[in-house]
Amino acid sequence: MTVRRAAVLGSPIAHSLSPTLHRAAFAALGLGESWRYDRFEVDEAGLPGFLAALDVQGQGWAGLSLTMPLKRAVIPLLDEVSAVALGVDAVNTVVFHEDGRRTGDNTDVPGLVAALRERGVERVGSAAVLGAGATASSALAALARVCDGPVAAFVRGPERAAQMRALGERLGVDVVPEEWDRAAEAFGAELVISTTPVGATDFLADAVPDEPGALFDVLYHPWPTALAAAWQKRDGVVLGGLDLLVHQAVLQSRAFTGLPDADVVAAMRTAGEAALSHSG
Repeated sequence: MTVRRAAVLGSPIAHSLSPTLHRAAFAALGLGESWRYDRFEVDEAGLPGFLAALDVQGQGWAGLSLTMPLKRAVIPLLDEVSAVALGVDAVNTVVFHEDGRRTGDNTDVPGLVAALRERGVERVGSAAVLGAGATASSALAALARVCDGPVAAFVRGPERAAQMRALGERLGVDVVPEEWDRAAEAFGAELVISTTPVGATDFLADAVPDEPGALFDVLYHPWPTALAAAWQKRDGVVLGGLDLLVHQAVLQSRAFTGLPDADVVAAMRTAGEAALSHSG
């Protein structure tokens, strides 16, 4: 029996929850004996060699999940890249085809939309993004699908403000850059997406209004963040990084296996929650 293979690549990679999530999906799909999912420490310099060394047919490779710093570096190494991935200049999913082609996609964007939809957030009239990194780019692309009004982007410095404005123009989103020290003003929006590192929004916890809208904080460890805890205390809708990880991984699993994803969301979330609880 040929074992089909997939893996996550990145640097650092030891912390990745992707193996836990995808192995849970394979089990839920009845593929536990015929599929395997691994992790490999690969940096930008090592990526071309890693891909060249894969004997896709002989080793049964179906695809790869990519994390930082490889999401942009992989693009010139692929035969085809989806419009979604090109729009945010980031590929997090590579699929190997029987004819030898390598295609790239980005499941973070539709994963964000799917996670919001699961919690009843279908359309909003206003939104705000905290931060200006790679995840903020995916957040803007997702907001292009769910937000009818302008998006306030709270960032540090004029360079990042210009980057977010330019990205918004490319994605068809009306981005209004705002200074980071005014970030508490974001909470007047119907939807706030925080894409900042651990601790960066702790100072905003006391500024959460009495009747907040929805918060999507993309961090998952430690959880909840101070901001998410304050939001929950005021009965606002809160989504976390695990929601994003699960929904983007569901789409990757479908791309790798070609199978429908019924019951995969629940299996992935249960496995992810168990892994995070054991990590302290």
